[in-house]
Amino acid sequence: MYSVPESFLEIEVRNPQTHGFGRKMYTDYEIVCKTNIPAFKLRHSVVRRRYSDFEAFRDILERESTRVNIPPLPGKVFTNRFSDEVIESRREGLERFLTIVAGHPLLQTGSKVLCAFLQDPGWDKSQWQ
Repeated sequence: MYSVPESFLEIEVRNPQTHGFGRKMYTDYEIVCKTNIPAFKLRHSVVRRRYSDFEAFRDILERESTRVNIPPLPGKVFTNRFSDEVIESRREGLERFLTIVAGHPLLQTGSKVLCAFLQDPGWDKSQWQ
């Protein structure tokens, strides 16, 4: 029988939802975080974020953590951005991005924005500018 690892962090990006109409349309994604790492306030959290939130988060991380090479986000899409294929491809890319970033030991212990982005439902990029 296996026991729970000493420390674990699971990140899942799922359940994309598209909101609005016309030029006001956007898709957001549910981020599920499960961990026992002490830097995280909650053992289990669920929040929703839009792509623009990920862009702001990445910019803040780069400014905050100059010693860490922050991976790129999946690219911007300008055509068919609300198609199922594009949304699923972006979801996979965002999950990969978060898994790499959240798994980095220097960011886990030194980043103020990481835990807030992953766990605070009221996260607001303007608070970090």
